Amino acid sequence: METQELHRGRLIDHIQLVVRDLSKSQTFYAAILAALHVPMGGTGEGYFWADELFVTAFDSPAALGVLTGRHHLAFQAQDRAMVDRFYQAALAHGGQDNGAPGERAYHPGYYAAFVLDPDGNNIEAVYHGEATRSSASVVITF
Repeated sequence: METQELHRGRLIDHIQLVVRDLSKSQTFYAAILAALHVPMGGTGEGYFWADELFVTAFDSPAALGVLTGRHHLAFQAQDRAMVDRFYQAALAHGGQDNGAPGERAYHPGYYAAFVLDPDGNNIEAVYHGEATRSSASVVITF
């Protein structure tokens, strides 16, 4: 059966790539994102971002001081309790603690937990706090 309708914006919150040479990566991603008409979101000490993509230097605070697996993937959570359940399920099924559930300084209300999957990838669940969405998802129909 072919998919006739897709919903985007419900599962993945953001993806973080940890890189060795931030300057080279910024040049590369600025060029390809410009070609795709995706504006750069901003830069800071050891990072830059565009939309849901965050690119950080391996020695930046955002990389948590540890070069984990090749990817950082963050799932959206509906509330703090869901973040807590994610963390417990991950630890019970082969995950390793990489940051217990709690508020983070990224922005007010940012509540997240981090685990390393069996291959060392940094997997996060995040709840951004009370907010109103303009839409439950973007619906794409073929």
